[in-house]
Amino acid sequence: QVQLVESGGGLVQAGGSLRLSCTASGHIFTIYRMGWYRQAPGKQRELVATITTSGSTNLADSVMGRFTISRDNAKNTVYLQMNSLKPEDTAVYSCNAQRAVLPYDVWGQGTQVTVSS
Repeated sequence: QVQLVESGGGLVQAGGSLRLSCTASGHIFTIYRMGWYRQAPGKQRELVATITTSGSTNLADSVMGRFTISRDNAKNTVYLQMNSLKPEDTAVYSCNAQRAVLPYDVWGQGTQVTVSS
């Protein structure tokens, strides 16, 4: 199995920055992609950014140029650096790991990010 532990959420003013961390443990060799998703109140969960084991990244258009996803393989950790935050970035951010075996999707517990105007 794989376990994901997130940290780094909080309250920040518009224009500020936060960095989210997601550390994987367990059968991490089964993971081929990790990423961040977010869900704002009353909205569907949406993709924010993903990164593969080879380092290929994908970012949502809404965060392009402001957010960066990276990984530290030695620490089994993926980071989401969020700059120039906007109130519309307010959401619960969840870390996701995609695996080649069941269960194919593993989720972290989620961390709240609140951006005040």
